[in-house]
Amino acid sequence: MGRTAARSPRSFQERLLVLMDRKHHWAWPVFSGNRITRDQLKIHFQQEFAVYVRDFPLLLGRLYAQNPPDEIRRELAANLYEEETGGLSVGRSHPALFVEMMKGLGLTAADFDRVRLLPASRAYRQWLDAATSRRSWIEGLAVMTVFVEGSVKERQELAGEQAGHHPKSPEEIEAVIKNHPLVRFHGVDPKAMDLIRAHQRVEHGHRLAAWQMVLRAAATPAQQRAVHAAMQKSLELWLRYRDGVAKACGMKRED
Repeated sequence: MGRTAARSPRSFQERLLVLMDRKHHWAWPVFSGNRITRDQLKIHFQQEFAVYVRDFPLLLGRLYAQNPPDEIRRELAANLYEEETGGLSVGRSHPALFVEMMKGLGLTAADFDRVRLLPASRAYRQWLDAATSRRSWIEGLAVMTVFVEGSVKERQELAGEQAGHHPKSPEEIEAVIKNHPLVRFHGVDPKAMDLIRAHQRVEHGHRLAAWQMVLRAAATPAQQRAVHAAMQKSLELWLRYRDGVAKACGMKRED
């Protein structure tokens, strides 16, 4: 007979972390290195912006509108407020800060007005739309706050937050910006990097809060299966999306 009891939060988290361990793309070292051209970066950042950066507040808002429990609504409201206004950090929306960072790279706001999505980018975005509007809020919550906002470094981030590490100081934040690839390799003025400052200022406890929301919400076997399936699909479509961007940039995988 199949499993009838829900996994413990720790066991279920580990099952999802195994998926996050795979959120790494072979081309990422090139995108974050010193050999990529500005034209290639333009393709990369245009797709990122149109797939999820521009509309991230909207996607969160759809989850909030599904009226999850009070404590989850509060977390979503705080996240949405920061994404839409920057009210907890630097006072501007994250999509607007992204465009300012792109101006620092020598691109223009018009470069991001009407981005044509690549086929795999469109498929991934359509999934994000479906996850936040046509699936349960629990699935959408996992997709947006754990998968999209998370990274292959999820275990490391969680370990740091669980250990009670303090928020970064202004000096530590500026050191992060100084070492950012856009500053180090592409000459972007640190003054244009307020998006990174915003992320660094609000990140303390952010990953742990996201995981706690999902682990509390997915309490039944059916909910856990649905969340795992949604995360699995997110990973598969994300990897194809990144393959498509790499191909558009003329990159080939070297095994």
